[in-house]
Amino acid sequence: MSGAVLVLNCGSSSIKYELLRPREGARVARGLVERIGEGSAAVRHVHAGATTSREEALPTHRDALRTVLGLFDEAGPPLAEAGVVAVGHRVVMGGRRFDRPTLIDEEVVATIDRLSPLAPLHNPPNLAGITVARELLPGVPHVAVFDTAFFHDLPPAAATYAIDRATAEAHGIRRYGFHGTSHRWVSRRGPEAIGRGPDGLRQVILHLGNGASASAVVDGAPVDTSMGLTPLEGLVMGTRGGDIDPGVLLHLHRAAGMGVDEIDDLLNRRSGLKGLSGRNDMREVRRLAEAGDADARLALDVAAHRLRKYVGAYAATMGGIDLLAFTGGIGENDAATRAATAEGLGFLGVAVDPARNAAPGDGPRRISPDGAAVDVLVVPTDEELAIALDTMAVVEGAADPATAGAAAAATPPA
Repeated sequence: MSGAVLVLNCGSSSIKYELLRPREGARVARGLVERIGEGSAAVRHVHAGATTSREEALPTHRDALRTVLGLFDEAGPPLAEAGVVAVGHRVVMGGRRFDRPTLIDEEVVATIDRLSPLAPLHNPPNLAGITVARELLPGVPHVAVFDTAFFHDLPPAAATYAIDRATAEAHGIRRYGFHGTSHRWVSRRGPEAIGRGPDGLRQVILHLGNGASASAVVDGAPVDTSMGLTPLEGLVMGTRGGDIDPGVLLHLHRAAGMGVDEIDDLLNRRSGLKGLSGRNDMREVRRLAEAGDADARLALDVAAHRLRKYVGAYAATMGGIDLLAFTGGIGENDAATRAATAEGLGFLGVAVDPARNAAPGDGPRRISPDGAAVDVLVVPTDEELAIALDTMAVVEGAADPATAGAAAAATPPA
């Protein structure tokens, strides 16, 4: 089967979308709707080198998705003429139920809904997008691609929290991991970039953006990851602080009188880089640090310390490391973060060549010195293409959706 796939990523107040021909790796159109339900939404649609932007009131995801579909007719390409064969939906939490991309039916919708308490900020808007898209685009199959699927079969020692077993089982408490689509993509593209397959390789993948996570991958399969029951655990992020002593939360409740909602707001929106420096954008934090701001400098130091700590821990978990890959907006574009992460890890064989690290590039590239024991790479992630390939594979009935179309090469929007 050939044709186009529409990929939808619905957040609480946004819809990110892209139309791709996944077998060719071709991007046909893409766009973003922000501030849904906030009075005046911002809409941006890109096709054939032209950008259409506007602001309008979009109270609901239904309104926003109708606008998106209208933009395809208005600014191109009309979906009726684009050969759309399926719609792929990013879903953050698949729980223990979903270990692979899945054709959406009523039972799948109900299960995603039941999993919402485990991802209250993510699954409800994901589900809203699915519901509306199935109504507005009823003539094609819809496929859910789960962030957690890549980590579904983590070793029990890595997936299990050391709390009362009956309580954990009753409430689905375990390490689920997130950013799985990105980690899976990079764990396959990284070895390709050095002329290897994933077999026999011990990889650490660092997905660094406003949300950030690390994974340890052996022979192509994950053996650990930094995010846990929720995306709060692990690395320092834009507005999330990552690892924290749970006793801090009990102390805030008992001593400061903070309720659950206040603590939730603190952990999700007022921590991380923003909590330490007042800015959640790494570029702004680095600019402030270079201007002498002590709080910004500390934020960078804390973030780099946590990164080195995870790389070292995962090297211990795997018995060594062969490949370290940086991806995500920060991982791909911030040479200083890459250099700070590698600093002090020379005992593991991790080193960064300053010139290679500073040099710009679009595709996968090695930034370690020649002859280094560990290949340190920058590997651009492509979650939209990965979702489109998975969606196409499910529709075609491929035996292994995770590997179908792996050789497709992404191209800029037509």
